[in-house]
Amino acid sequence: MTRLRRDSPVSSDPRVPLLDRLGRTWDSQDHTGVVGVQDRAQARASFSALRQRANTMWFSLDGTGRPETGWAYYVLLSCVVALTVIGLTMVLSSSAVEQITKDLDPLSLFKKQALWAVGGFVAMMAASRLPVSFLRKLAWPAFFLALILLLAVFTPLGVDVKGNRNWLRIGGFQMQPSEPAKLAIALWSAFLLERKQKYLGDWRQTALPVLLLGCCLIGLVLLGHDLGTSMILAIILATSLWAAGLPNRLFGWIAAGIVVVAGVMALTSGNRTSRLAAWLGTNCDTGLCDQAQAGLTGLARGGWLGVGLGKSQMKWSWLPEAHNDFVFAIVGEELGWLGTTLIVVLFAVFTLVAIRVILRYDDVFIRVLGSCIIVWISVQALVNISMVTGLLPVIGVPLPFISYGGSALTFTMIGSGIILSFARQKKPARSRLGGSPAASSASRLSERISHSS
Repeated sequence: MTRLRRDSPVSSDPRVPLLDRLGRTWDSQDHTGVVGVQDRAQARASFSALRQRANTMWFSLDGTGRPETGWAYYVLLSCVVALTVIGLTMVLSSSAVEQITKDLDPLSLFKKQALWAVGGFVAMMAASRLPVSFLRKLAWPAFFLALILLLAVFTPLGVDVKGNRNWLRIGGFQMQPSEPAKLAIALWSAFLLERKQKYLGDWRQTALPVLLLGCCLIGLVLLGHDLGTSMILAIILATSLWAAGLPNRLFGWIAAGIVVVAGVMALTSGNRTSRLAAWLGTNCDTGLCDQAQAGLTGLARGGWLGVGLGKSQMKWSWLPEAHNDFVFAIVGEELGWLGTTLIVVLFAVFTLVAIRVILRYDDVFIRVLGSCIIVWISVQALVNISMVTGLLPVIGVPLPFISYGGSALTFTMIGSGIILSFARQKKPARSRLGGSPAASSASRLSERISHSS
């Protein structure tokens, strides 16, 4: 198999699309003795046609150096709306049965989720109209508001849900403060790193204050025994430092710290230790493997096209949290491989187009904030899907836009609205880098994303 040389100027130019770089490198290399002359010409023609089609779509998206078409905005909006509609449908399908068994209104959870979805859509469209200058002003207020809400969890307003104290209940209103904390960390870290851009070469001036204050929010979530959400928050915080262009060697220490804290939290909790043992298949006699196995059974029953919407058997009390953390298993059972693939494709398209949007900008704040939101949504989706498919242990991370949860849906849509605000701007925001030592941070992000491709 032909390898792509990292030192090739064609392969390292972030302005050239990936397929184009691969095609040019293939054309420039000698394949004598590998395939015949005719086969090589036919393969080159087929690849060139595929490359041309792919590049036509790639260049039509914003962020490629050509005049913006506005398509990125509508692609992102369509992905969010499609995922939310699928989520509402699956919440209705997966929760109605369980509500009937409890002699409750079978539509009660669906109605609540629909109200949150409507409110989230309004908030998303409002966020898509916010100027970047206003987002900067929200950074510190958002941080302190998230801090107050997380502290309020440990007051009489806090509520324990299945061993985790991570909910607030005020009257009939209930929310999870860790959800606005995700957005708050993204906003605040982007603002702080932009202010300290001339010190990016010194981690004590940049990474240390971001990590210390950011870990205050993460620590409060850990005190509520929510390890899954804490890991997502830590990944968002690390992403902000990565997007700002801090040295790569710093992230080895950050990754080691996350692993150590997660390991300590897992080993000091009987519940988490049992979940880890169940994932490894060494402690299934006590029933701890039942949820994961039921999720895999649901995916297997669905086959290619599913058993039909509303016809799942696993949601009849066989699969705990069928409407929440394991809703992806119900999607697989009722809509089959086709339904699960559609969800994965929608998340992939959202991530790809959002990346191309933020690459239009030189502004550190926009690049860091956009990167944090993209990683928040995409990594959380990846963790949930991996959890349901058995690639990761059960850690209680919901699937964005799909799982039941009003506060999670609302703040995920608000984060998406901020990405939409970057996509709808016809002219990129004026660079705030100037001639400072941080002027290369934006180009380093482009190179990192290009090499990741």
